[in-house]
Amino acid sequence: QVQLVESGGGLVQAGGSLRLSCAASGRTSSIYAMGWFRQAPGKEREFVAAVTWSGGSTYYADSVKGRFTISRDKAKKTVYLQMNTLTPEDTAVYYCAAGRGFGVVVTTEYDYWGQGTQVTVSS
Repeated sequence: QVQLVESGGGLVQAGGSLRLSCAASGRTSSIYAMGWFRQAPGKEREFVAAVTWSGGSTYYADSVKGRFTISRDKAKKTVYLQMNTLTPEDTAVYYCAAGRGFGVVVTTEYDYWGQGTQVTVSS
């Protein structure tokens, strides 16, 4: 089992920045990738960004490319999502996920999920 705990959400004005953190514990040796997903009210959960745990390859949704940066600190077993130039369309609950599968942009490839952290961007 892997446990994930997110932090760093909050309320920010449009154009501002936030950094989310996700600390992993448990049997992390089985993880291939860690990702961030988000879900806005009335919408499906969508992929935001992912990073492979070993090699550090990164993947982004088109909607966040150039604004968001995902990174990981293997020693701390923590993944970060730096979010810049936020817009009201980024408002959602953000979830951290860890998976053993190779489909890093696919929700169903992730085995473990955090509880979510709210990000609200005001206009």
